[in-house]
Amino acid sequence: MGDEGDDFASLIDFYPYRNRFRAYHHLEPGPRSRESILEELRTMAREEDSLGDAGRVSGSIYHGGHDHYAFLTEAYRLFAHANVLQRDMYPSATKLEAEIVAMTAAMLHGTAGVCGVVTFGGTESLINPMIVYRERGRAEKGISEPEVIMPLTAHVALQKAAHLLGIKLIQAPVGTDWRADVDWIRDHVTPNTVALVGSAGNYPYGLIDPIEAMSEIALEHDLGLHVDGCLGGFILPWGERLGYDIPRWDFRVPGVTSISADTHKYGYALKGTSVLLYRNADLRRYQYFNFPDWPGGIYLSPGLAGSRSGGVVAATWAAMVSLGEEGYLEAARDIFATARKLREGVDAIPELEVFGDPTFVVAFHSPALDIYHVNDFLVERRWRLNALQLPPGLHFCVTRPNTAPGVVEAFLADLRAAVDYAKTASGSPKSGALYGLGGTPAGNEVLSTLFDAALDAMYEVAPDPDPVASRET
Repeated sequence: MGDEGDDFASLIDFYPYRNRFRAYHHLEPGPRSRESILEELRTMAREEDSLGDAGRVSGSIYHGGHDHYAFLTEAYRLFAHANVLQRDMYPSATKLEAEIVAMTAAMLHGTAGVCGVVTFGGTESLINPMIVYRERGRAEKGISEPEVIMPLTAHVALQKAAHLLGIKLIQAPVGTDWRADVDWIRDHVTPNTVALVGSAGNYPYGLIDPIEAMSEIALEHDLGLHVDGCLGGFILPWGERLGYDIPRWDFRVPGVTSISADTHKYGYALKGTSVLLYRNADLRRYQYFNFPDWPGGIYLSPGLAGSRSGGVVAATWAAMVSLGEEGYLEAARDIFATARKLREGVDAIPELEVFGDPTFVVAFHSPALDIYHVNDFLVERRWRLNALQLPPGLHFCVTRPNTAPGVVEAFLADLRAAVDYAKTASGSPKSGALYGLGGTPAGNEVLSTLFDAALDAMYEVAPDPDPVASRET
């Protein structure tokens, strides 16, 4: 792959732990002891958690309390084997899912009629509403070539949804405030438009699109309006309660017809859960799939998945009930205060500029130097930020581990040193190089080749130099 491939390979170990633990190429003839298996997993987990536990990771680890995770894992254990599909055997799933939906709807000011489903992640919570608006457009308006308008900052899972569902995505630019350009959106509504999408907040910058202005367009043209609150859905309501200037984006806005909010982010549940809400059951019904003529029985499914573990449902319910409003407010208070301190520190560095007016995600770029050189230095100091492109930037999504005493002060000291390093750094940066290539056609071609190779490599097992000897060990 040449030099570019070498740069990429330096960021990811395609065969991790190959020099420490046995690599399995086949099932062994006999069983391995459970304790030895658990000890190996404990070692990996302990080492991999160290960065997040230290509060040096942007996003990803939202709660950070291992006692909290132990509690959720116990709730999960009780229903890990249960199949949510089999409601007669496990009626608890119906109770728990309904209450997760109800609590989320109440938090987002859902009125009578608002309903929803529990999904197994943000991607599913973005694919399902696209199914709904495609089907509604077909059934109620005769639209056979559906279009959805969204800002280019909207989550890339919507690109996946459009690819899978045959929907044409129209990407709106953002304005000088880095939020969706509403005038552009209004000018690009066509007879084939079935829905608009806005974010609260968007992944790159954590900013809330002008949902109230988008609502006016949706109501005028009888369009769906989905608000992607996967990132901000479980933190922004508490910020508003704490007195921060949070614009309205939820069901108080009349044109909003659906909202996604990830419980596995600021809902502090285990990974793999999200909530998708609809303004009414008529919309949600378009999501359902049924097939009455299968020899195996009448098939009904509310979403993409069939069999699902009841464990993650139980753990999500347990997280929400155990925290309550007081727990969410306490966490939000620390997160917003830390983000404000972080933003003030970034603003004080002349070479850096913050994207927009953020509240819990602080994203920044630099017109004066290569931001990826800044990131190189931060990586060396064991910080893990999220790299952005188009334009190049970094973001720090503040979570509970980042609110520990001294963390933000240590980060800002390293950030100032990183800027000084970037002023004199030469050559191509190690981190973010792929993002830098992504802005040109040639760069995109290289990216495609590199990622194809990377995916192939990640799903290979490290070569076993002596398979016979390793089996005997």
